[in-house]
Amino acid sequence: MRMTDTRFHLAWFMNFTPDEWREPFAQGGFPWDGQFYVEMAQTLERACFDYIMIEDKLMVPETFGGNRDYALSAAMVAPKHDPSPLAVAMGMATRHLGIIATLSTMAYPPFLLARLCSTIDSLTRGRFGWNVVTSAEDLAAQNFGMDVLPPREDRYAMADEYMDVVKQLFDSWDPDAVVLDRENGIYADPSKVRTIDFKGKYFKVRGPLNTVPSPQGRPVFVQAGASPRGRDFAANNADSIISVANGVEGMRAFRNDIRARAVKIGRNPDDIKILFCITPTLGETEEDARIKYKRTTTSDHFVNDILAQISAITEVDFARFALDEPLQEKLTTNGESGTLDKFQQWGSGKTLRELAGDSGGGLVSSMELIGTPDQVAEKMGEAMAEVGGDGFLITTPVMRVSRRYLIEIADGLVPALQRRGLVRTEYKHQLLRDNLREF
Repeated sequence: MRMTDTRFHLAWFMNFTPDEWREPFAQGGFPWDGQFYVEMAQTLERACFDYIMIEDKLMVPETFGGNRDYALSAAMVAPKHDPSPLAVAMGMATRHLGIIATLSTMAYPPFLLARLCSTIDSLTRGRFGWNVVTSAEDLAAQNFGMDVLPPREDRYAMADEYMDVVKQLFDSWDPDAVVLDRENGIYADPSKVRTIDFKGKYFKVRGPLNTVPSPQGRPVFVQAGASPRGRDFAANNADSIISVANGVEGMRAFRNDIRARAVKIGRNPDDIKILFCITPTLGETEEDARIKYKRTTTSDHFVNDILAQISAITEVDFARFALDEPLQEKLTTNGESGTLDKFQQWGSGKTLRELAGDSGGGLVSSMELIGTPDQVAEKMGEAMAEVGGDGFLITTPVMRVSRRYLIEIADGLVPALQRRGLVRTEYKHQLLRDNLREF
């Protein structure tokens, strides 16, 4: 067993959707009171994860097959409930785990988002994070008074200004503005609270926030930019970046690129923790794990779920392509282009069915991890040693989870990582940002 002093971070990627409702050991497909996911957060805290991230979409997909039939019948991307109330419930039921909610700059006015984030950070005692997205679906735009999304470059220009606004709003109260001077009857010092009077190309906000400074001052910012423009945005703003890469070489290249961009703009690259998506398949033996992997990734349910999911987020209808033939042209999109490029593996010659099954689904796995907990832990440690850091974001291929899979990770894989000294065995700090920067 190889011991090392190099630790890395662990996080979990999920949706507030039905659990793995078609499979044995499922919750039953009706988790809407949140208890299943609250218990999930408590399990991840027991395993000393840095954070759990709740993904979100703001529409019922209609791209796959040209209608919403498959999305609803398979519970694929919809139904999906609002992550913010669930984040509060998770945070109130835990003491150390970071809770990240996905909130779209398209859907929330800057003041409302800053106020919401500040409130949740206070309720979770400094453990809240915001996954910054601009939304990438025309169907979502049509729920907010638009016909189509602006081009990607315009969305990033708007997001740059949006971040400027919310940062100013978070700073509109000095950290020591609340004085609680009972003798003189002063709760907050008015001289330490100010308007921001922001007037930009896209936003006009007076301020100040009407919430007290939260424990972190501002939430942890998480981002997933994959395009060159997205990488610049992430390097400029993110405390943590999530990424899907092509193997160890792709992971190292991505991390080096982000760190170089951070240095170029004067940021300390060590303040940005890059977590790579993985979907481990665990078994009591390697043969057991490989049988499980093949059974999962070759089922018709799995293939169609993957294709429906990528259709929803890229707005490319994969139902129109033959399953057992390679794609005939390189596909482009105004949606999530990085996800599309990762999925289609242009030039590989793989059939669409093979793309769907590749690396546990092709969408969310940066490397193949199939085997016993000890085998997978060893591979993870070797990968991080080559990449240089910073950690992994664990999920399932279509981001639906069962209690069984959760326990396999928390009580199988994590102890194997801990025995190797690769992940933490206890939390050292109260604030999420401090836990991320611990190593």
